[in-house]
Formats: sequence, C-alpha cells, structure tokens
Amino acid sequence: MTGRKRQPGSNQAPLDEEGRLRGDFAERLVREFEQQSAGWFWEADEHGRLRYISDKVARLLCAPGDSVIGMPLTALFETAEGEDAGGRTLAFHLSSRTAFSDLPVCSAQSPDHHWSISGRPILDRLGHPLGFIGHGSDLTEKRRAEAEITRLALFDALTGLANRQRMQLVLQQKLSQSAATYRPTTLFLMDLDRFKAVNDTLGHPAGDELLKQVASRLLQCVRDTAVVGRLGGDEFQIVMSGTDDRHAIGALANEIIQSLSQPYYIADTSVTIGCSIGIAIAPADGVDAETLVRNADLALYAAKAGGRGVHRFFADKMLAEARHRKRLEDDLRDALTQNQLNLVYQPIVGTEDRRIVGYEALLRWTHPELGPISPAVFIPIAEESGLIEPLGEWVLRRATEAAAGWPANVRIAVNVSPIQFANPELPALVMNAIARSGIACDRLELEITESVFLGDESGSAAMFARLKKLGVRLALDDFGTGYSSMSYLQKAPFDKIKIDQSFVRGAALEGSRNPAIIQAIVTLANALGMDTTAEGVEMLDEIDLIRSLGCSHIQGFAFGVPLTPIRCGCSSTAMAASPRWSAGSRRGRCATRCCAGRGWSWAGAPATSSSATFPMAARWSRG
Repeated sequence: MTGRKRQPGSNQAPLDEEGRLRGDFAERLVREFEQQSAGWFWEADEHGRLRYISDKVARLLCAPGDSVIGMPLTALFETAEGEDAGGRTLAFHLSSRTAFSDLPVCSAQSPDHHWSISGRPILDRLGHPLGFIGHGSDLTEKRRAEAEITRLALFDALTGLANRQRMQLVLQQKLSQSAATYRPTTLFLMDLDRFKAVNDTLGHPAGDELLKQVASRLLQCVRDTAVVGRLGGDEFQIVMSGTDDRHAIGALANEIIQSLSQPYYIADTSVTIGCSIGIAIAPADGVDAETLVRNADLALYAAKAGGRGVHRFFADKMLAEARHRKRLEDDLRDALTQNQLNLVYQPIVGTEDRRIVGYEALLRWTHPELGPISPAVFIPIAEESGLIEPLGEWVLRRATEAAAGWPANVRIAVNVSPIQFANPELPALVMNAIARSGIACDRLELEITESVFLGDESGSAAMFARLKKLGVRLALDDFGTGYSSMSYLQKAPFDKIKIDQSFVRGAALEGSRNPAIIQAIVTLANALGMDTTAEGVEMLDEIDLIRSLGCSHIQGFAFGVPLTPIRCGCSSTAMAASPRWSAGSRRGRCATRCCAGRGWSWAGAPATSSSATFPMAARWSRG
C-alpha cells in the first residue's frame, strides 16, 4: 500500500498503521482544500450517478435534509447558457466516457451558481468502465465580477441607464432588422436646459441627484416602449421602435419636456430645469446609426436655437444649414489673416449736453463671396468653435489702438464674451492692449452680459476684482433680457447699466409700460452710483423720453450708424452730436444720413455756432 517491499519476518502492524495515518492525512488535506478554497471533488458510477461530491456543493444543489448521492450528474448540472463548450455537453462526455476539462456548468435548479468541472473515466484492468472521478471550481464570484464589469461597460454608473456604448449597440440592432420584420426606429436626443447652473450653484452632489431624478422620470414617460440611456453629462437618448407616426412621437416628446420641467426637490431646495429634444426617424432620416445620430443632433441644435424647451424633427434643410455653418466656421478661421474683419464704432452720447462721450466697437465681417455676414450669425459660430478667443483679442487690440487717436476724454467700449470672461488670461490680454495703445485704463469700458454669472460664482467674483484692479470700467450689457438678478449688481463692481433696446423701442407710444421699467432701472442705477445707457434709440420722441426719465447716455441710430473711420477725426475737444431725423413726424425713424451740421440740434431746435455740432457721420463716410 505504501509502495515498500515487504521483508520476511517483519511485523505488518506498523505498515498498516502508517498507511492509516497517511490516509487520515490525505483526508484532512482534501477536507481543508474543500473548505478553504473554491475547489471541490466529485465521483460518479459508470451510469453517471453521483457516489461522492463535496459537502459545500451538495448543500447548494439540494434542500436541507435531502441528498444528491445517487442522482444523475446531468440532473444536477447543465452547460451554462451562452458558454462555448466546443459543442459538447456534460451528457455527451459521460455517455461517450471521454475526459473533459474546465467545462462551464451551472446548477439546474439555481442558474445563479456557476462552476467549472473536469473529469476522467475510471477503468478496471481490462478497460471496463467503473465510473468517473473529477474536480470542480466555483466560478460564481468570478461571473458576478464579470457581470459587473459588463454592467459598468454598458450601463451608466450614476443613473443605471444604458450608457453611450450600449445605446449604440441597441440602435445598431434595431436598424439591422431584416426587410421582412423591419419596424421604424425613432431616436430622441435630449439636452437638459439650465443644468449647468444647478451644478455650479448647488454643487456636483446636487447635480448628480438631479440626474438620477431625471432618469427616473424618463423611465416613467417611456415605460416599456423604449430604451433610455445617458450619453454623458446632461445628455440623454431614447431609442424607440414600432411607429413613425409623428403626431404620437411628438406627443411623447411634449410629455417628456413637461415632465422634466416640473420642479425637483434636492437638498431642501426646489430646482427647475428644462429639456430640448431633437428627433430623427429611420428609415426616412437615415438607415445607419451614424446618420441617424447626426440628424437627431441637428434637430436638437434647431430645438435649442428655437428657444429651448421644445422638440424638433429633423428636416433636410437642417443639414444644409449645418453645412453652411461649417463653411462659415472654416472661412472665419481665415478671416483674421485675410483682412476680412473690421471694426465700426457707434457713438455714445450724453443726454444732458449731447456730447459724444465714447464709442462702442462693433465687429463686422465681409465675406469675399457671401458679402457682409451678420454678427448674429458668425459670433455664435465663433463661440461654438473656440474662435471667439482670438477674435476677442483682435477686437480689443484694434479698438484700443483706434481710441489712441481720439481725445483723451472719449472712451471705447468693447464687448466681452462669457467664454473670454472665463479665461484666466483675460486681465493680462486687457493690460497688454492698453499698454500697446497707450490709452488711460479708465478709457476702456468692457461690456459684459449677465450670462457670465451662470458659471463659477467664485471665479466670476475673482475675475471682476482683477479687471477692476486694472482701472478699466465695467458695464452690464443688455440689462433686463436675462435673469436680471439684483444680486449681480450687488456682487459685481459695475460702472454702468446698459438698458436693452427691447425696452426702448415703442417706449414713446401711448400706453407703453416700458417707460416705467426704464425709470426703475435708472433709479436703481443712480442709487448704486452707476451710469445708464439706453440702447437702440432711433426716434426723436424716444430721445426726449429717455432724457426725461433721467438716463445718462443714449446709443442708437438716432445719433449715427456705426461707421469705420480712418481715424475718429475728433480734432475738436467740444464734440456734440445732433440727432439724425427724417422730415415729417417726430415719431418717424431717423433718416440714414446725419443731420449734424445741417442746422438741426437736439429736439429739432436750430443749432447755433456755439453748439459745436460734430459732423461724425459725414466725416466717417468720407473715410
């Protein structure tokens, strides 16, 4: 038994005792192995019925008090679904009496348990089968880990929704249906409106909680009719098949927008956001995933441009517009180096003495083929493409250089994009432009819109402090059109409030409520020690009204269209501006030619020689 040769006359008892001890030791090793590791042993007879199996596995295969001994191995284990067993099952190996190794199986009663088993046939001396013997290893935890890895790879960890990769697989699967079973597929692409403001003001934990609640509402809206995914950030996607009825699809989109626009309660705070949706339907809007996603994205862009909080279906013209925007973006990159950009300057006039106190620099682009391109078109393109930074620096440098040729009491106003404002290098760029031009710091006025406050609040405060430390003036542009929070005026050191032209237009008409709004803004600005500029003044009656309401400055076509001077031509230290007007009603729009120098002064009174009316438009037109 031990393999030693027996000696004549020796005592057999010590050998038997040694064998017993070795057997006990081997049994303890087996028991220790079975208890402390993922491995186990099994044995079956020639018919495949169990004769032995480790206790820890037996307990998983039957109810307490029952026994698996004598049961067919194939009744207890089955090849795991989806596993590659080389086309050969456990039953095949047992019936053919062939050895097998690392065969993946699961419990026939509990598919959540997974094992890998190996075995070989036992033969007698004549080669007759006696049964099988083998071992196994528990794969349950490994499979759970693999499933978790798969889940992390295909599902969003925060919301539990499908992630970008899984949504791509789902969309491709829907679009690859055979012609006989093909069903229309609809793709919704969604962006949350005002989510960034929540993230910035309440913090990222609040933003994460908001995304979870958004995911829950989306699932409630679509129920079991579609697959919902989060692509990243605040971007979500829905893939739905079965209908191309635009009325039904639009109704679902409106339901989603309505649901997501209801208040959320996060950290004892009520939060309200919105949602914009772009929709593309296959096969009409694309037969492959890439095309359908592109077209849904174009529809989403149109929804955002349409005021947000709406949905848009893809239309062919959107693709044409996108290609046009791409062309403009490419051409805008060359515009700086090819001398296609220029600045024009619009006068800013004091209401008390009608003297020009400054100019606002406005960027213009003349395309070599398309002609003049509106700033309303190319400025958003510049912001989206990242070109606004070099454009803004070019404007700042050229405007200050132009102001260097003007009288020392005339300021230059330059618009600053929120993207520029977020650049930590902005103060250095401003100081560099001032130093190159040689103008006094307080002659430069930076016009900033309320949208800069929607970013990092502490960062905005630090930027305001750095700019103010340079000595430049700060103006709050387009006041009244954004959030118009009084906290902005409290936190930021503005020198001026610019009243948006939407309040000026029609203010002189009977019954208009705009004068009351203008009066309130002027009163607030006066209390805070700030100047006020009314933008978009085009009528003579508006001039009188704005002056009577106490506004300190006027800007608009009433005192000249923005023109490009060779130099400002302001050789006189006494610069007064006369309103441009058209013959007839004082409420008619001002004429396109300046009346300065033609015997007309403010309110239509004849100008005297002492008024020193400055013929700005005439001088610029010659330039």
